[in-house]
Amino acid sequence: MTHPIKSNYTPNEYESEKASNSYLMSLVAVIVGLPFPIINLLATFIFYVGNRKSTYYVRWHCTQVLLSQLSMFFANSFCFWWTVRIIWGSALISNEYISYLFTIIIFNIAEFVATIYAAIQTRKGNHVEWMFYANLTHLFCKPR
Repeated sequence: MTHPIKSNYTPNEYESEKASNSYLMSLVAVIVGLPFPIINLLATFIFYVGNRKSTYYVRWHCTQVLLSQLSMFFANSFCFWWTVRIIWGSALISNEYISYLFTIIIFNIAEFVATIYAAIQTRKGNHVEWMFYANLTHLFCKPR
């Protein structure tokens, strides 16, 4: 099935700005909501709901951001609560914890950089598909 975005579709200025804002919303929420992972997911979800009746291009990018934030939410939440357990004294710092924390930091940095790149590219009207999330987004977001 060919999606309108994959063809020679050129979004208008409004669509490019809205799609770019979906990525920027997740960045702002990360900065404001640290260290609570739910803040980022909620902000992204609210932006998604506000744009669910928008054009396919905008909805597609809002959906991609939401799916990526959902997976980051679970990974970050696990790390957050593991850290809380260590602070409260019910768990110890272990090699597994350090490894997981390091991995989560790397994933968050990579996601942050990818989000900035996607925001810039979609603002220019270029379509950006993230590995793994793009295929899921095509499943969840259909043209009308």
